[in-house]
Amino acid sequence: MRGRLITIEGLDGAGKTTLCAGLAPALPDARLLREPGGVELSERIRDLVKDPALAVDPRAEALLYAAARAQLVDAVIRPALDDGAHVVADRFIDSSLAYQGVARGLGVEPVLDVNRFATGGLFPDRTVLLRLGGDEASRRRDAEPDRIEAEGDGFQAQVARGFEDLAARFPERIVEVDASGSPDEVLRRVRKAAGV
Repeated sequence: MRGRLITIEGLDGAGKTTLCAGLAPALPDARLLREPGGVELSERIRDLVKDPALAVDPRAEALLYAAARAQLVDAVIRPALDDGAHVVADRFIDSSLAYQGVARGLGVEPVLDVNRFATGGLFPDRTVLLRLGGDEASRRRDAEPDRIEAEGDGFQAQVARGFEDLAARFPERIVEVDASGSPDEVLRRVRKAAGV
């Protein structure tokens, strides 16, 4: 039986990494991954796209994320799912749609097409979208922001709008969860939304 791909999405600072780490142990044979990353090529791409010293064209940025995702799907995600394992991913396609498609102004459809190609048509079985106000997300972010986090509040507001649009477009797959409150409270909500 094929495993399930569950992704956690939301603004930088919403708690994705913490909640992924809390959710994975509740699933049999779960693989916990982050994006971009998870395999050597994807980790090297992560270093490039996060580097605040680099200026990266939005199209190049979208393609780099898609390339990292393609490698991760081929090397880890698809084989794990085929073996019946569950995969919990800290970000996936929806981040590219919100960040590059909406906030960078490339358009959701072109970014969706690139990612459909990159993943061979693989989409999450369930996406948990963490909803958190921009001010609270900003307070939770690292003191030293990476290149994307340093874009500022206006950019983050566009990302939030992008995620809202995606939740409305894909209601059968994306479940929104209030990310305010204690980590334990939010984890209970995430587990319920993920069907765990």
